[in-house]
Amino acid sequence: MVTVINRNEEPSNAAALRHPEKQKNADSAPLKKPDWLRVKAPGSEGYNATRKIVHDAKLVTVCEEAACPNIGECWTKSHATLMIMGDTCTRACAFCNVKTGLPDALDADEPRRVGETVNKMGLAHVVITSVDRDDLSDGGAAHFAEVVRQIRSQSPKTTIEILTPDFLRKNGALEQVIESKPDVFNHNLETVPRLYLKIRPGARYYHSLRLLDEVKQRDPNMFTKSGIMVGLGETREEVMQVMDDMRSANIDFITIGQYLQPTRKHAPIDRFVTPEEFKAYESIARAKGFLMVSSSPLTRSSHHAGEDFARLREARLKASGQRQK
Repeated sequence: MVTVINRNEEPSNAAALRHPEKQKNADSAPLKKPDWLRVKAPGSEGYNATRKIVHDAKLVTVCEEAACPNIGECWTKSHATLMIMGDTCTRACAFCNVKTGLPDALDADEPRRVGETVNKMGLAHVVITSVDRDDLSDGGAAHFAEVVRQIRSQSPKTTIEILTPDFLRKNGALEQVIESKPDVFNHNLETVPRLYLKIRPGARYYHSLRLLDEVKQRDPNMFTKSGIMVGLGETREEVMQVMDDMRSANIDFITIGQYLQPTRKHAPIDRFVTPEEFKAYESIARAKGFLMVSSSPLTRSSHHAGEDFARLREARLKASGQRQK
């Protein structure tokens, strides 16, 4: 069941404005970040230029809304992950900083502005994500597909990666998005099945897995990608089982990163996973047959997405060549 929050009846402080449904939660004890998770504060000339382009186009980015720790690095390089269909999500995941509530109507001009902005930024590769829109009959699938088409029209040399919601109970929605022909279809599993009710209560683990499997069945040449967070209380064995589940769905690319708590009202951090453990996860994932693996404390779905896409294509070509020998 999905609960839609009425944002007209909310407290006045900033955290409550974004997450009214979490205000009943007790504050969790803060954990000191280890040195390997410390990043420089954003503010470079490149960062400010990217920020101006995005804001002038009246677009939303997940970089800002989700409080991504890599925003300074990415925006300095003119890389930004655009978040379509508004800044308000109909879900209330325990890990996410995107605000919860009843969203505004879709902006019919947004796909055109996204295409125009991608062209203006001269992006070789772009990542498009969205909020969940359970209030729409198709979950926003037609809008998502139109964004992809507009990028193809206005910036034809740009490769397109999409990070989609799960389109739960939205019959025919997934097909619309697949038919728009993005280069990479990403949908994150986020965590292990045991933690879904606590961490991702509006979603279903096996539905998300089937969604990714269906993408591959409908278009075997489309790259598929999925990611999980660690540090939420999962075990090593559970992470390896998720890897096996992903491979059973023929997912090409797995990302594994440290969960960072947006506020003390969000799901608490169970522990900080060490860089050495992330390296071990990378080795295991590669041995299980993923074409591409990104596993580090600061790994996020769209971090280094352009460079990773180039490596992903190379890995497929290499694997194809080996099969033909």
